[in-house]
Formats: sequence, C-alpha cells, structure tokens
Amino acid sequence: MRRSAGWRAYKPGAARPALRTAVPPTLQPARILGLDPGSRATGFGVIDVGRGEPRYVASGTIRATGVDFPARLKEIFVGVAALVAEYQPDEIAIERVFVNRNPDSALKLGQARGAALSATFQSTASIHEYSPREVKLGVVGTGAADKSQVQKMVGILLALEGPLGADAADALAIALCHAHGRAARAAMSVAGALP
Repeated sequence: MRRSAGWRAYKPGAARPALRTAVPPTLQPARILGLDPGSRATGFGVIDVGRGEPRYVASGTIRATGVDFPARLKEIFVGVAALVAEYQPDEIAIERVFVNRNPDSALKLGQARGAALSATFQSTASIHEYSPREVKLGVVGTGAADKSQVQKMVGILLALEGPLGADAADALAIALCHAHGRAARAAMSVAGALP
C-alpha cells in the first residue's frame, strides 16, 4: 500500500511540485454590466473588477416612455445597445424573470428582459443570469433582504456617497452578485488545480 505524502513526509530542500501560477480567466480584470429589466424602467450598473475590490463606473435608469408597449420595448433595446457600445462590458449579468401573482406582469417583464438581452447580442460579452434571491444572498447575505438593505449594501460595497435610485441599485447589486460569484469560481478553480 502506497502512503500519501503528507506533512510527516516533508523533507527540507527536497524538490516540490510546481504550482500553476497562471491567473484563472475568472480572476482577469473585467467590466461587468448589470441589468435589472422592467417594462417602464430598466436599471443598469457598470462595475470594474480585478484583483482588488469592485470599482463603480456608472449607473442609472433607462426610462421607457413610449405610448404603447412595443414602443417601450424598442426604447429598452436602443438604450441597452447604447450602454453596451459606450461601456464595452466583458460580462453581462441580468436578473431572471420570476412569476409572482400576476402572470400578465411576468409576461411583460419577460418581454422587457428579452429586449434588453437582444440588445447585447452584437457584443462578445458573456451573459449570466441570477434570480432575485441569489442577488440578495450574494450582496446582503440573506435571500430575504428588502430593497433598502440591498441599496445600503451596494453603497457600502462600492464606497458610494449619496442615495442611489432603486433600479440602479438593483442593477449594481446584480453586477456585484456576479462579481462575487466569479471570485468564488476562481477560488474553486485554483483549489481544483492543486495536487
């Protein structure tokens, strides 16, 4: 029976296996665009991530004011396409649609989300989806957090001064949730690479 090399088998000066030092792709610096789609207001948040803390770049809300629903969907599409062209994100994080009590609202939200996603397809950015519960858990530490807790944590994590709009805060929370997830995936990748 072959014994595994453990701390008892350590010999000073003996050759040790080389560790891989390449930076896993998920640790490479990246720009993340977070999107919180809505049929009238689509929040967006842009952050840069790398080896340090996430850095705030921009946030805001695309207001869809068209006279009918197709016109509003077009405004969402055009607005998100302009964001992608301006900020050139490497990764896009978007909230998944969840069905609550009103199926009509969920369908409209799904169409708004589709318009936002379609506007990103000319980009080479990877797209990642998160449920509202995953976002709250990833940013606040509990999936049952309310909007004010999310807004406060986003401000703290990005060292922001002054109030954030609800839609922009939600979009930044989605981007932060993705940033935290990519860091965890990188750690698991490095751990898996060790002998």
